[in-house]
Amino acid sequence: MTVHPSAPARRWWREPLAIVVAGGAVMGLSLGVRYVQGLFQLPVVSGRGWTRETFAYALAIQNLAWGVAQPFTGMVADRFGSARVIAVGLVLYALGLAGMAWAPTPVAFTWTAGACIGVALSCTAFGTVYGALNRLLPPERRSWAMGLAGALGGFGQFALVPLVQGVIGEHGWVVAALVLAVACLALLPLAWPLREAGQVASDPATPAPALADALREAFGHRGFWLLNLGFTACGFQLAFIATHLPAYLRDKGLQPAHAVAALAIIALANVAGTYGFGLLGARLRRKNVLAGIYLARTAAMALFVLLPLGPATLYAFAAVMGLLWLGTLPLTNGIVGQVFGVRHIGTLFGFVFFGHQVGSFLGVWLGGVVFVHTHSYDLVWLLAMVLGVLAAALHWPIDDRALARAGALARAGA
Repeated sequence: MTVHPSAPARRWWREPLAIVVAGGAVMGLSLGVRYVQGLFQLPVVSGRGWTRETFAYALAIQNLAWGVAQPFTGMVADRFGSARVIAVGLVLYALGLAGMAWAPTPVAFTWTAGACIGVALSCTAFGTVYGALNRLLPPERRSWAMGLAGALGGFGQFALVPLVQGVIGEHGWVVAALVLAVACLALLPLAWPLREAGQVASDPATPAPALADALREAFGHRGFWLLNLGFTACGFQLAFIATHLPAYLRDKGLQPAHAVAALAIIALANVAGTYGFGLLGARLRRKNVLAGIYLARTAAMALFVLLPLGPATLYAFAAVMGLLWLGTLPLTNGIVGQVFGVRHIGTLFGFVFFGHQVGSFLGVWLGGVVFVHTHSYDLVWLLAMVLGVLAAALHWPIDDRALARAGALARAGA
């Protein structure tokens, strides 16, 4: 974007680094709260007298609500700007956490921890923040911006693991949920740098299709559906591991401290992995990198299940999975922008992300159902591996060339 010499100096919160840090901090808290919810499972189940299936169902609804809401929050963000959507999402997040803490019944818990927080995630996580970064920053800085924002999001996940576990241990899970609710409200000012009015880096001279035409193009594009189906495996794998790993490890005889350490390692390694894959997406074909990630995840899970379980194998698995954890997000978002342009990227990525959240719903819910009926997670691990191989196969044939209609606009997404 060219700035006229007589234009006033740009304020510091409109600088690219400030924009990326603000978006990364919002994602860090949003994804961090979701990431540590596996630590709540056993305290909630024992404290309320519910089953693991009850807890898993609420979190499964959360993932499904996130996926269903994402295309619509993306439309609102595309139309009115991401900052307003993020602010509303942070308030909803706080309400959901407070409601979760005081929910007296499984139904109330499902509405608060499930539906409310799910909608809040659609307003404060990848779709909305990445959409803002795509529109606010010039094309040559978008891979860097998404990689750095994702890395900051991963650091937020890392930081929340010991913090939440400490609060749960000292004061109980109800207090931990309320502390996180207050933190969501405290981050409201960070929506300000993500305002898009007057600073959209897309070329205004490039014609963009109307929303209905953009949706028609996407839904008629074979690669759009392949990307959606492949992303389902990502959601299944990550949601299952994040939610059920602490309980799985306890069932295998490891201590809660081992689960906390493993989640922290995953989150810390994710900082490097997300940033690295974000940069790699600017050098290699994103679809090929995505296929490699899914195959590497599958190999890591197979070794984890087959090898004798102990702290060493657990921490090695956590480090590898962490490097591969959210690297799919900037790559997948980048393909959507590369092919269809950035004008409606919040909406289009929202529809792709719906597939991810269908997988998340199934990963969380089936984890609870299978355990209740078999007293083991083995079948779910196997299904996660099968889906990983399938996702890799689905990404190879994706046509990732910019649409001829999009012209310069689609190339801006690269």
